[in-house]
Amino acid sequence: MSTPTPAEGAARATASHGALSLNAESLYTALLRGVQQLRSHHEAHLVGIASGGVWLAARLHHDLKLADGPGVISSAMHRDDFSQRGLAMAGQPTQIGFDVNGAHILLLDDVLYTGRTIRAALNELFDYGRPASVRLAVLVDRGGRELPVEADFAAARVTLPDTQSLELARDDAGSFSFRLEEV
Repeated sequence: MSTPTPAEGAARATASHGALSLNAESLYTALLRGVQQLRSHHEAHLVGIASGGVWLAARLHHDLKLADGPGVISSAMHRDDFSQRGLAMAGQPTQIGFDVNGAHILLLDDVLYTGRTIRAALNELFDYGRPASVRLAVLVDRGGRELPVEADFAAARVTLPDTQSLELARDDAGSFSFRLEEV
């Protein structure tokens, strides 16, 4: 059995209470290192999926001291549950300040679950052009895939029941934490 990495240690479940204890700031540090490695192959543009992915992209952009601003991608218009969610759940609109055609893109999201948000975000991205490559980095991969989507980098992998929702939260100072809720 291998020794857990710091990120895996940050994602360890607390067995005594049956609750999940995730240190979002520790996972962000692991994500930063992973994004640096992914970008070393190509100078990829950062694009965050609204809303948690946008927060991650903005902070990564700052910490990596990148010149061009990060993009924002909304998955709202391409979701397969659009008729149920509607525009009220749309959040930030898509804003991409670079030519997508031929670009290397690093797509960022907070929690990868079923893969449906990623599929919708990719459909939206391709509405803007044909990138040379798209890679995916996430803070947490919680399993439960319904579509064949896999992250190129995940700071942590956890297993949660379908009855729980995991969301990234950000305070006024920009620090990250997680909200775990019953659905």
